[in-house]
Amino acid sequence: MIFAGKNKLATRRKGAAAVELAILLPLLAFLFVIGVDYSRLFYHSLTVANCARNGALYGCDPTRDAAASPYTSIQQAALADASTLSPTPTVTSSYGSDSSGNYVEVTVTYQFQTITNYPFVPNTVNISRTVRMMMIPAVPNF
Repeated sequence: MIFAGKNKLATRRKGAAAVELAILLPLLAFLFVIGVDYSRLFYHSLTVANCARNGALYGCDPTRDAAASPYTSIQQAALADASTLSPTPTVTSSYGSDSSGNYVEVTVTYQFQTITNYPFVPNTVNISRTVRMMMIPAVPNF
């Protein structure tokens, strides 16, 4: 008799665990998908920042040798790290000067798409990074 009571108790506990799992599984799956999307957004934002930095670095060197560089333009240099991004990011560049000297400014923009639609969260996020780098003088000032 004692063993029969313990078996009923064990069966009830298994049933309670199944109900708890059924209640929590959608929440856990939702949190997993949010974590995956956040990780993707973080990765894409780092890639866009690297693209902007590479473009500005290419554009700030006035003595660049076309034969030594694998790139022919700021846009091509900026998009060198964007091989994993689809669609291709947009690259804009401009030259200017301020009290510190001449600079090149490169802006890379990318439209990120989430995996699923979340309530109260936009389906697309615009990622934009701008890097301003001072131009290297062709002749140093002594």
